[in-house]
Amino acid sequence: MTNPEIQNRLRLLPGVDQLLRTEPIVALLAEHPRHLVLNAIRQVLEETRAAILAGCEGESGPAPNPSELFRLCTERVDQLSQYTLQPVINATGIVVHTNLGRSLLPRPALERLDRIGRGYNNLEYDVRQGRRGSRYVHAEDILREITGAEAALVVNNNAAAVLLVLGTIAPGLEVIVSRGQMVEIGGAFRIPDVMAASGAVLREVGCTNRTHLRDYEAAINERTAMLLKVHCSNYRIVGFTAEVSLKDLVALGRGRGLPVMEDLGSGCFVDLSPFGLYREPTVRETVQTGVDVVTFSGDKLLGGPQAGIILGSRDIVQRCKKNPLTRALRVDKMTLAALEATLRLYRDQREALNQVPTLRMISVPLETLRARAENLSARLARLEPRGVCTFAIEESVSQVGGGSLPAQDLPTWVVAVRSSQWSAARLEAALRRRKPPLIGRIEADRLLMDVRTLADEDPPLIEAAFAALLTA
Repeated sequence: MTNPEIQNRLRLLPGVDQLLRTEPIVALLAEHPRHLVLNAIRQVLEETRAAILAGCEGESGPAPNPSELFRLCTERVDQLSQYTLQPVINATGIVVHTNLGRSLLPRPALERLDRIGRGYNNLEYDVRQGRRGSRYVHAEDILREITGAEAALVVNNNAAAVLLVLGTIAPGLEVIVSRGQMVEIGGAFRIPDVMAASGAVLREVGCTNRTHLRDYEAAINERTAMLLKVHCSNYRIVGFTAEVSLKDLVALGRGRGLPVMEDLGSGCFVDLSPFGLYREPTVRETVQTGVDVVTFSGDKLLGGPQAGIILGSRDIVQRCKKNPLTRALRVDKMTLAALEATLRLYRDQREALNQVPTLRMISVPLETLRARAENLSARLARLEPRGVCTFAIEESVSQVGGGSLPAQDLPTWVVAVRSSQWSAARLEAALRRRKPPLIGRIEADRLLMDVRTLADEDPPLIEAAFAALLTA
């Protein structure tokens, strides 16, 4: 557009006060707070002015279309009214999906959250003694019971747990780690960076693919404070490899008077090999090696809320509790309530497999998944007699996710959607913008919906989403 055309379009834009007097905006004001509507109008006008100045031709030609402005204002008010954290339908097949909130909480944990959240509680009050207590007692007893550890401490995530232990045991001193365990996980969490932040000095030993006990032995000196083993929970080295077992590392530490720590990462409490996955060391088995301290996440294979769990000797855990950093990393009443309720389920492994959603999704039989896929495909096919979209079931693979059990696929069944009018990318984008958003995955120009990660209430919502899309 020429400069006179740009100026003409800018002059034709209505002002805020003018828009506030129009019937559509008055209707918005009747339903929403005035400041919210004002924010929406100002944002829309500012973006429209920017588009005009950039020389963009609008749908209405040289003059702004009032009805288009009203539509944009209404959409913006609706957008500003929404919670930013909202439920989504996970049809990706990734069970512990970091971007979608990781593990789902068991029903007993949700009930406990409701009970504790609705009233006062003894978070830091000793009811028996009638005096101030500690918030850390609420999960410690159950953790000691189901893991066999001497002591336990809960902080806000596993990165915090690693940071706290290293900062307590090894500030200014060396911690020996195998070069093959210098992991990075999501969010740029790197073991070397966390060690540096804690004040500990990294001492790498061995090679990327092979580290031997003699490498640790040769590196020990008067500045060594700890031996650290990092469980490679989000990748796997195969081929010509060697690593030192935790049992051997513990024996070396005992002989040299050095504590040994393992960052276990995912924190598996149940042997998952019967469900087609390779065997991970469970938390209890790890504690039984005699390791001095273990850390892991609460919201991965444990299937609870976000938390970092520290298990270990009474002396080390007590020193961590006294570290001033603990207050900055502490968890709140809601985390403790949900975590304790989740942990109690592990008193009975069958109960945990039945009630912890993460474990239930991992262990669901393949024939059950096929039946779910057939049911969903049939529901959707009834919506579309014209054949604009076709729905078929196919065998595929799911993933545990969340940096857990890398390179491990779970056989599954999916509903594959093809469209004669839309690309898979356009179809995925349209469903992602629904309420609730439907998140699937794209393969070979098909939208795949993995039924493994669908909740019981999701199929009707998926049906409604496709019905609205096909009608439009």
